[in-house]
Amino acid sequence: MLLPSPFLLERYFARYEFSARYLLCSSDCESLTIAELLALEPGAETAFKNHWLGYTESLGAPSLRREIANIYETIAPEHVLVHAGAQEAITLFMQAALQPGDHVIVHWPCYQSLFEIARSLGAEISYWEARAENNWALDFDELERIIRPDTRLIVVNTPHNPTGWLMSRAEQTRLELVCRERGILLFSDEVYRELEYDPQDRLPAACDLHPNFVSLGVMSKTYGLAGLRIGWVATRNESIYQKMAALKDYTTICNSAPSEFLAELALRHRKELTARNLGIIHRNLALLDDFFARHSDRFLWVRPHAGPIGFPKLLSGKVETFCDELVHESGVLLLPGTLYDHPGNPVSTALNHHFRLGFARKNMPEALARLDEFLGQ
Repeated sequence: MLLPSPFLLERYFARYEFSARYLLCSSDCESLTIAELLALEPGAETAFKNHWLGYTESLGAPSLRREIANIYETIAPEHVLVHAGAQEAITLFMQAALQPGDHVIVHWPCYQSLFEIARSLGAEISYWEARAENNWALDFDELERIIRPDTRLIVVNTPHNPTGWLMSRAEQTRLELVCRERGILLFSDEVYRELEYDPQDRLPAACDLHPNFVSLGVMSKTYGLAGLRIGWVATRNESIYQKMAALKDYTTICNSAPSEFLAELALRHRKELTARNLGIIHRNLALLDDFFARHSDRFLWVRPHAGPIGFPKLLSGKVETFCDELVHESGVLLLPGTLYDHPGNPVSTALNHHFRLGFARKNMPEALARLDEFLGQ
C-alpha cells in the first residue's frame, strides 16, 4: 500500500475550522447538545448515565444495527457493520474489495478518500466527471466509454458533495443495470440521503437493489451528529462484509459505547432530526436564492436538489484568493473548489472557479450578511 497523498480538504479545515468565526462551508447539519438529544426520549438520561463503559461488540451493538437496518428495505441487522465514522468504513471497504491493478471508476469531484484510498492500494483510477455546464449531472454514455474488462468497482455519491446534485431514478436504474450486467461492485456514498428537498425524489438505497452493492451511511451529515463518530456500511455481499469485519480488528476493533447509545437514540428519532435540519436548509436556501440573484454579476448559482451544500462559481478572479481574503477580513470560511483536485487533473480545471458553500447551520444568515458586506467593500 502506498502512502496516500495529503488530504487537501482536511488540512485546509485544520487551519481554519476552529478559528474562523463563521463556517459558511460546513458539510454537515446543525448539531445538538447531549442534553438536547437525551430530551428526545423519556428515561434516556437515566439510561445514558447507567450505560456500561466496557468493550462493545466489534460489528456494532445489535440494537444499534437494528435501528440502522430500519433505514433500508431489504437490510437485516446482520448486513450492517458499524464503524468510527464514514472514513474508517471507506478505508476498510477499499481494502476488502480491491487488489493492486484493479480498475476503479470514481464519480468526481468527490471527497478525496473515495479515490485516494483505492489509488494508494495500487488500483487504477478513472474519474467519471460531473460538469458544471451539465448542472453537475453525470454522463452515462461517458461511463460506458470508461468501463474496461477489468473494472472492479464504481464509486458514486448521491446526494452529491459538493454540488448538491441528486441522481434521478432513471439514472440509478441505468447504473444498476450496468453494474449487474458486468458484475461490477457499486459503492454508494449516501451520507446525505433523507435530505432531498422533495421526498418523492428520494432514491432507493443501493444496498436494497442488489447484493453486490454497498451503501455508506453516517450520523454526521443528515442528522448533524458528527461528534458521535458513528458510520456504517450496509450490504448483502457476505464476502465483502466478512473481510471488512476482519480488517476492523486492526483499526478501531469496536466503537465507543456512549456514541453507540446516543446514535441509537438519535436514529429512533431520525425523522424528527431530519425534519429539523430540512427546515433550516429550506429557510437558508431562500436567503441564498435572493443573495445570488442580487450578485449574479459575481457568481453563478446552480441550485442544489438535496443536502446542505452547494458549489457556486466565482465569475472573475482566483477562488483561492477570494476565499483567503474573505476569511482573514470577515471571518467567513468558504472552501475553494481546487481542494477537490485529483492527480493528473489539468490546471485549467473548472473547479478552480468554484467554492463549496454550506447552509444547514442556524447562524448562516449572519455569515451570509458578513459575506454581503465583504462584497460591498
